[in-house]
Amino acid sequence: MKIITKNKKAFFDYSILSRLEAGIVLTGDETKAVRANNVNLTGTFATFHGQELFLMNCHIGTYSHAFIKNDEQTRRSRKLLLHKKELIRLIGDVSRKGITIVPLALYINEKGKIKVELGIAKHKKAHERKEELRERDITRETARELKNH
Repeated sequence: MKIITKNKKAFFDYSILSRLEAGIVLTGDETKAVRANNVNLTGTFATFHGQELFLMNCHIGTYSHAFIKNDEQTRRSRKLLLHKKELIRLIGDVSRKGITIVPLALYINEKGKIKVELGIAKHKKAHERKEELRERDITRETARELKNH
């Protein structure tokens, strides 16, 4: 499995409740741009349109050797591929208050398919983020002190 990009901001802004894998519908030029690591997941989210799940605001740059270079298509919505049972479960999860679906990583699996790791997440409050940073600083300082002794 080759990880193309991770959404580090999602781990800071959200607490991840569960994860799942989804396929993504891309054009040929987009596939080549993804394989060239020309992707940014910051600010990306997934939403339902009818009974289908779409990835919104995902920036996939234009492929350098593409015949038609269209910059307007870099942030278009892209359909995510899931089984019907997974979609029904996700609709139930999202209907609860404060639950969102965010992409955590974009990668190429063993079969060469481009996949998106989705996280069912709940937004963190400001005090939760500060507490997490404080705990991280404490563990870093204790590790530093133990290393010196």
